[in-house]
This record gives sequence, structure tokens and C-alpha cells, in this order.
Amino acid sequence: MDNKPNFKQLYFKETQFANLMMKRIYNVLLVANSYDAFMLEDDGRIEEKIYNEYMELSLSSPPRFTKVSTEEKALKELEKGMFDFVICMPATDNSNSFDIAHAIHNKYPNVPLVVLTPFSHGITARMMHEDLSIFEYVFCWLGNTDLIVSIIKLIEDKLNLDYDVREIGVQMILLVEDSIRFYSSVLPNLYKFVLQQSQLFATEALNNHQKMLRMRGRSKIVLARNYEEAMALYNKYADNVLGVITDVRFPKDGVKDSMAGVKLMAEIRQHNPFVPIILESSETDNKTFADKYEACFIDKNSKKMNIDLRKAVSDNFGFGDFVFRNPKTGEEVARVHNLKELQNIIFDIPKESLQYHISHNHVSRWLYSRAMFPPAEFLRQIRWDALQDVDAHRQIIFDAIVRYRKMKNQGVVAIFQRDRFDRYSNFARIGEGSLGGKGRGLAFIDDILKRHAEFEEFENTQIVIPKTVVLCTDIFDEFMDSNNLYQIALSDADDETILQAFLKAKLPDRLIADFFTFFDVVKTPIAIRSSSLLEDSHYQPFAGIYSTYMIPYLDDKYEHLRMLSNAIKGVYASVYYKDSKAYMQATSNVIDEEKMAVILQEVAGSQYGDRFYPSISGVARSLNYYPIGDELAEEGTVNLALGLGKYIVDGGLTLRVCPYHPNQILQTSELDLALKETQTYFYALDLKNDGRNFSLDDGFNILKLPVKEADKDGALTFIASTYDPYDMVIRDGIYPGGRKIITFANVLQHDILPLPKILRLVMKYGQSEMHRPVEIEFAVNINTKERTGIFYMLQIRPMVDIKADWADDLNCIPENQLILKSQNALGHGTIDDIQDIIYIKTNGYSASNNPTIAEEIEKINRDFLNANKHYILIGPGRWGSSDSWLGIPVKWPHISAARVIVEEGLNNYRVDPSQGTHFFQNLTSFGVGYFTINTYMDDGMFNQDYLDTLPAETETAHLRHIHFNKPVTVKMDGKKKIGIIMLPEYT
Repeated sequence: MDNKPNFKQLYFKETQFANLMMKRIYNVLLVANSYDAFMLEDDGRIEEKIYNEYMELSLSSPPRFTKVSTEEKALKELEKGMFDFVICMPATDNSNSFDIAHAIHNKYPNVPLVVLTPFSHGITARMMHEDLSIFEYVFCWLGNTDLIVSIIKLIEDKLNLDYDVREIGVQMILLVEDSIRFYSSVLPNLYKFVLQQSQLFATEALNNHQKMLRMRGRSKIVLARNYEEAMALYNKYADNVLGVITDVRFPKDGVKDSMAGVKLMAEIRQHNPFVPIILESSETDNKTFADKYEACFIDKNSKKMNIDLRKAVSDNFGFGDFVFRNPKTGEEVARVHNLKELQNIIFDIPKESLQYHISHNHVSRWLYSRAMFPPAEFLRQIRWDALQDVDAHRQIIFDAIVRYRKMKNQGVVAIFQRDRFDRYSNFARIGEGSLGGKGRGLAFIDDILKRHAEFEEFENTQIVIPKTVVLCTDIFDEFMDSNNLYQIALSDADDETILQAFLKAKLPDRLIADFFTFFDVVKTPIAIRSSSLLEDSHYQPFAGIYSTYMIPYLDDKYEHLRMLSNAIKGVYASVYYKDSKAYMQATSNVIDEEKMAVILQEVAGSQYGDRFYPSISGVARSLNYYPIGDELAEEGTVNLALGLGKYIVDGGLTLRVCPYHPNQILQTSELDLALKETQTYFYALDLKNDGRNFSLDDGFNILKLPVKEADKDGALTFIASTYDPYDMVIRDGIYPGGRKIITFANVLQHDILPLPKILRLVMKYGQSEMHRPVEIEFAVNINTKERTGIFYMLQIRPMVDIKADWADDLNCIPENQLILKSQNALGHGTIDDIQDIIYIKTNGYSASNNPTIAEEIEKINRDFLNANKHYILIGPGRWGSSDSWLGIPVKWPHISAARVIVEEGLNNYRVDPSQGTHFFQNLTSFGVGYFTINTYMDDGMFNQDYLDTLPAETETAHLRHIHFNKPVTVKMDGKKKIGIIMLPEYT
């Protein structure tokens, strides 16, 4: 008899699931510039994830996002409607987001505010002086789109916590952590795990209605950031705590306490000896405290910390279709799986069934659940009681679907579906995860092209992105998990061993049919490009760190499949190569946070016999650090080359042009320069290579060919000029005899294609949409017979524009106070914490030793990384060139601890600024000074004789490492292009 009330109470609680999660976030105001907002939403994926979850919970009003970029617009939106929640994202050039937040709080003190900030020095410094008390939480944006879902869930859990726990008995997971960066990484993983678990226990329900209700009973996650907050939450809900996850070091009594987590465990254990506790710490000695209080210990330094945490939670915390029916009998009369099926069947649905579903708003709700917001919004407003005409409704639904399907192809990432991917498809994704950095950038480009009509105004040139399919990050996760690859991937195995392990692994079988569909549509070679979560990120780009492969189109689809599969696995494997791990360390990222999407993309170009390449590849930058003549820095600069873009990435000799001054090209201004300083070779894809020699080198099937081979192919018609050795002149165009010089004269000066105008347009809109200077990769294919072209936009990413102002004139500092001075310096600001200089010996210098020098620098760089110190690097030639005769062939991870890099020209070893290399992006992103000196022609000064007199910390046959007792000071004036390194005694 005593059990009866309990049974009734349990039954009562069970039936009250419908009353859970009653306080929801319906309207979100997002304060960010348009690019940040686009990146946050990941082309609508955030809204789609939230909408899908809301529909599964049978809730009728999913949240909507409103984006604003100014205080005036924010307050205007708040006046118009009720917002439940505001997200402020301060960018490095938009730090007034904090001011906007304060203005909102002053006027609307009850609206929760959250800061979502990129991880950058500028933002961190700004936040130290900000009053953050007005914000519910501060989060760190690492490019993981799941974080937005987690933030909304966290706020909603906080709003619903008291009722749901006390009245129904919902369980609570208490996370105690004060590190913004850490909890921003942990929460998305924790929420994803809890939601997955809730789906599993919901399957035990007897029907779909119960299943949807039961999912509301998932455990709530609550974040405490100090001891007092944690204990208050624990004491209040002690009977319903599913488990506790706590750091060791966090505030107690207003100060940071290195034992706060231990004290918290001790207090909890006094109340409850059995509640599961997970202790996480970066200090492994704290494991003894975990053992003492019977807690699980997680090492924060582990490369797979998040994996360990999910396993610990799992081990310790106990963890559709549209059906048309007969409204009278409930009998199913029709079923549709997708929008296309609904379009096909809409005129065949019985009247009474359609009337029933229309009057209950089922069609628009079903569309909302699939993130088809435009037709859903439209159809929701067409009410049955206003129209009362079934056939009219059929036609309206049909027209809405047709209009939507036409509109959605451009500027929107479609879900890849075999029966719908055709020649009109533009951009599709396979999987539910993130598109990664490059993927998002491509989607953003497509969106820009769609919104600005000027891109359609060129009569003989189309501006497009290549046909693209992205394998999202969840495919990567599945591949890694199903093949048990983490152990080898995270080990210290060499790159070749890791690659071979990945090549032996198996991709999901379901992808095979998708790939075959892709082959049927894309009859060109395919580029398989990395698109990692952190890559080309707005604030910490990973440009050029991971592999990119190209494969030819093969008639044998199974051979084609083999090559594609190997290339995808090769890109996946490159996440775990030695250089990638070193880069992760240099950028203070955890490798478990990195997720890899892969882009499959048609290669821009034409086939010439057994090789394939575009007419033009290029990189455009909207800010020009090296303006010449009457060029302005804001007019930007473009590097152009014949053939595949790898030539530019590898630092080849490109044609540099400002699109506002296409007639003023330094390299072709004099005959000698044109003969010496223009492209002599190019890269093409080898169509004969069937990939049997697949290797670590992602350029294994790329041919390096002399320009005369392109002349034989007939590919130079509009991009080359001819040198007449008799008259000693260069004539624009192709003429018999004479050397062909890559000048791009017919597209730059003679308007065969309006290339300068297109470049001005893409830089203008790229920069205005991103609100900062941009770098754009592109390729152009020219049809010489029809005099038409296709301009392919391949990638867009931000340059970092440094806006500091200089008070003193660096030219006024006497040279006897300097170690080095450059009149051609990239970078801006002061560096005053470096005590080390590494320089290459120039006496007896030979480029043949460059590979050896690169190895020596890599070893020294590793020591600096381990010691968390930086240095100045000085040496001859182009740093980072893949051609060791042009310079020392280091990769970015090999010199990532350098904060100033100097390229030195010698009498017999002339140097040009290496703007064409991929790590130009890394230099600017990390604020690394980049100087060029040619002292033999009085361009800059370098007091190497002084350094030679100092004792060396390290010395080899090729280089010397000097350590000073006091820091040297580096000053850089980016506007005047002057950079100096001062002697320690004058700092």
C-alpha cells in the first residue's frame, strides 16, 4: 500500500513531460558584422539544427535569428519586438560590440546577453578592461557550429532548471569550470553526447508521441564558474545531481584557489559518497586527489581530452516522413519522403485529407522541420479559413515548392541527394557536420555572387564557384571511429606510417553511390581539398597546412573511385602529420578540436592531350603592402600565373598587377625585366597518372613544364606576348618564332576578357562583406575560339589589417643604434620581448645547402616552441620556397616561433618579397614582421659584422644563434614600409 502513492507520483511525473522546457528562446538578436554572422550560422546550419530539434520536440515556435551590426539597428530591433536572448560577437575591427551590449543592457536589463569572441590577442586585451558582469556567459568561438546550439541549450536549461528538476525530477549535470576557452570546447561535446543519449532512451517509448515528450526529460547541464556558485547549485538540487565535472583551480572567496576543486569534492562527498565526480586538471599530480575522493581523473593536456571526457561521462553517469491520412479513420493515404515527392503528389491527395492537414498547418510545420524556411513561412500565412478552396491550395503549394527549388541552388548549401544532383547543382554537402573553413568560405562566395547583380553584367565572362560537394566533418568522425584510427593518428608514428594506416582504412560504403553520381555530373578532373574546422578561420588561419590532391577523370568508375578514396584518406591523414601537430602546438589548439571536412570540386581548366590546367590562376589581395608608383595600398594587388595555382603557392615567379592600374606592370616595364622576371614554367595535372604511386606528396601527379609546352598546346593565345630578338621588342600576342613571355597583356590591357574590372569587383565586395581586407584565390578558363571565359572564385579568407598609428619616425633613428633596417617591411607595431637572433652565414653561402639549413632551423624552432619563446630569423632567398634553389625550403611549422623574418638579397642571390607563398597569410595573421633587405644595392642595412663578434648560443657550418641578455626592440611602420631592429642597449 505504501508504494501506491509512489506509482501515482511516477505516473504523474511521466505525464508531465509535456510541461518540461516551457521557457524557450524564440528570438535571438545577433550583433555581428555580416561575415561573422554568416560564419556563425554556417550557411543556415545552426538554424537548421535548432529547427530540427524543436520539431522533434513537437514545439510550434522555433527560434529565429535577427542579425544587426550597429547599436542603432540593435536598439531599433529591440523596440520592434521581444527578444529573448542577445549574442554579441566582437571582431578585432568591431570592438564596439561591447559598447552596443552595454547600451542594450541599460535599456533592456532583463534580456540575457552572451559574448561570443574569437580567440585573439586583441580581443583578450580588450576584455581585460571590460565590465563583463552584464553578460550571462562569455564564450570563445573556435569555429565549431555546435557551440551555438550549446549556448541556447545552456540558457534554456538555466531558465527551466528549477521547475523541471523540482517538479518532475529531471537530472542535472554540474560542470564547474572558469576557463572560457575550455568550457567553450567542452560544452558542445557534452551537449552532443547528452542529446544522443536522450535519443537512445526515448526509443524505449511506446509510440512517437511519447518519444517526443520523453526527449524533453534529458539531463540538464549547468555551468558554475566559482566555488560558491557550484555549492549553491549542488545544495539546491543535491537529490537530482546525475554527476559533477569539475576543474581543480578556480575562484573561491573571490580569489583563484588552486585547491578549489578538491575542496568541492570533499564537501560533496560529505553529503553523498556515491554521486559520480569527474576531476579534470592540467596538473597530473591532482590524480591523487581524484583517487582519494573516488573520482575519475581527466588530463586536460591530453590530445584527446574531449574523447576521454565523453567516455568518462558514458562510463560513470549511467547513461521523418510526411504521412497524409484520412481524418475520419486515421488511415494512411499517402507518404512523402522529400520536397520533390510532395511536389509530384500534391495534385493526387484526396480532398478531405489535404483539407485536414492544411487546416492543422501540418504542411508548413513539416517544411520547418526540414529547414525549408521560405516556403514554410509563406504557406503558414495561407490559412484555410481565409481561402477554403482545396484546389487553390494545391496550386499554391506546388508553386511555392517550384519557386523554392529554383531559388535554393545558388548561394545555399544543398544536401547531396543522388536523384537531385545534376548539372544545375552548385554546392552540396554530404553529412550533417560542419563544412569546415574553406567550405564555409566557398558558400559565402556563392552567397555574395547571388546577392550582387553586377556579377551578371559581363557579356563574355561568367563568374562562378566550381561545382562542389563537401564531405562534412561527421564523415571524418565516423571514418576515424569505425576504423579505430585515433591510436595511430595521435601517436608519434612518422607521416608515411600514418598515411598507410589511413589508406588501408575503409570509408563508409554508402558514399560509393554518391561518388558515382558525382562522377556522372562532373566530367573533369577533381580537386580533393582540405576544409578543416580551424582552416582559413577568420582569426587563426591554417592556410596550406593540410594536403590537397587532384585526380583525373577516368572512364573506369571503379578506378576513379579508388583514386578518389585514396585522396580523401590522404587529406584526412594530413591532420595528424608531424607538421600539422607542430602547427597545432604553435597556435595553442588542441588536436581533438580539429575536424576535417573534405571538398570535392571540379578543377578549373582545359584538357590538352594528357594534361590539364587553367589559362590563368591567381591570388588577389585587397590590401597592397607593396604599392608601386601611383598605386594605392587600398587598391590591392593580384598575382597571376599560367597553369595550376600550386605554382603561386610554391612561390613561383608570378605577374604582379594592381587591377586599377593594369597598364603599369613593373615586371614588363623594361625588356631585361620582362625576360628575367616572368614565368618560365607552369604546373599541369598529369592525366596519365592513375595514382598507383599515391604518396605523402600531394603533388605526385602534378607536372612541372616549361612555358613552351603550353605554347605547343595552343594555350597561350590571349595570355602571352612574343619576344622579337631581331628588333629587341616584345609584341603582345602569339607570333611565329621568338620566346613566349607570360604577360597576360590581352586580358589586362586589351580587354579580350574584362579581367581587371572583375578583379576590382570581387575585391570590392569581398572586402565590404567581410569588413576587412581579403585574399581571394581564383582561376580563369578562356575559350579562345569563342573569346569567352569563366572566372572561378575558389576561396576567400581575411587578411589581417593592422591599424595602429606611429608617433615617431623610424627613419630618424641613427643606424649606429640598429642591428638591421628594412625599407620594404611588412608588419606594424612594436615587439619588445625577443632576445634571440638566428641568421644564416653569408660567407661561402651556397643554395645547395638550403635543405640542410631547413632541417637545422626546424630543430632550433622546436626548442623555442617547447620553451614558449620567440626569435628573429634572417637568411637569404625566399623563405618557404618549395624550390630549394630559390630559398630555404622551410614550412610554416618549422619557423612558427619566429616573430620577425628577414629575407636577405646577396650580390649573387637576388631576392623578391615572397608574397606568393601560403605562409604570407600566417605571417599577417600572427603579426609576424616580414622584412626584405638588399644591402648590396643600398636597400636596407644589416650589421652582420657586429653579430659575428658575439658569442653564439648555437653555431653550425651554416647558421649562428645569438642570445642577448636584454630584449631587442623591433619597430615596424606598415604605412611607410619601414622596419628596424634596435641594439639591446638602445631599447
